[in-house]
Amino acid sequence: MINPVIAEVMRGGIVESRHRGAFAVVDARDHVVAAEGGIAAAVFPRSAIKAFQCLAVVESGAADRFGFTPEEIALACSSHNGEPEHVRVARAMLAKAGNGEEHYECGAHWPIEEKAHHALVHHGQPCRAVHNNCSGKHAAMLALARQLCADPQDYVKPEHPVQRTIAATIGRICGCDLEAQAVGVDGCSVPTWAIPIRNMALGFARFADPENTAALRIIEAVRQHPFMVAGTRRFDTELMTALPRVFVKTGAEGVYCGCIPHAGLGIALKCDDGAGRAAEVAMASVLSSLDVWTPEERQILLRFRHHGLENWRAIPVGEVRAVPA
Repeated sequence: MINPVIAEVMRGGIVESRHRGAFAVVDARDHVVAAEGGIAAAVFPRSAIKAFQCLAVVESGAADRFGFTPEEIALACSSHNGEPEHVRVARAMLAKAGNGEEHYECGAHWPIEEKAHHALVHHGQPCRAVHNNCSGKHAAMLALARQLCADPQDYVKPEHPVQRTIAATIGRICGCDLEAQAVGVDGCSVPTWAIPIRNMALGFARFADPENTAALRIIEAVRQHPFMVAGTRRFDTELMTALPRVFVKTGAEGVYCGCIPHAGLGIALKCDDGAGRAAEVAMASVLSSLDVWTPEERQILLRFRHHGLENWRAIPVGEVRAVPA
């Protein structure tokens, strides 16, 4: 099926670009509360389900054994900017579990945040794996390897006990047989399984279940430390700072997921063309359409349903805006 337009780019008073996509809002009983487009389509969630990967770590007892703080648990769910605070927390996680940066198998890239990038260059320092936006997740995975008494080498491989444990957790919470789904390799080298949009939303509804104490521990950690999940000028951090009752997480290629714990709802969204700018405003639009917020919270969400565009001289030239379902 052809998915509907969920966001558009305006310039000069006309639509310059359109982004199509699909989304589902589901409760823990797998009842679809709201949806548009092909929600049965399986997509790679990429980093949008890092909270589920973290859930495997918490449920295993590794977070307790190694004394991970809420700040560190939040970083385990992150696609962070590589700012100094992110690097500090990732290194602390490694040290607590007896691991070092040499154990990382996520690869190195420059910090996403410009000032952090420039600071490394200014001081003649190379980028390292700890600057990778997934370094918190990988520090948690290395801790899981220790907890499972598994050799940390090749912990990113699908057959490794770490990834088998994580796959079992994801499959259980999403109600999806991952062995029947396509599997790819994520940007940080771990497996990523294709999951139907509806099942991703179901997973986040179950993640918000008040009986799921391990998940609620993760949600509370992120609520306390939204900066750790992304960083300076990032949508996830800014939205969860402004609206603490929501949990959201971006993924590559236009995926967005999240949950509303007080309402018991899970949300999953995919922008067909992979545009993150479209997925952000569309996610805010879906959230704002739900009758679960105070008037003040709804006003906050409405502000995130669009953002302005400027040229290199900081002249306003248009906007990216959500197209309401």
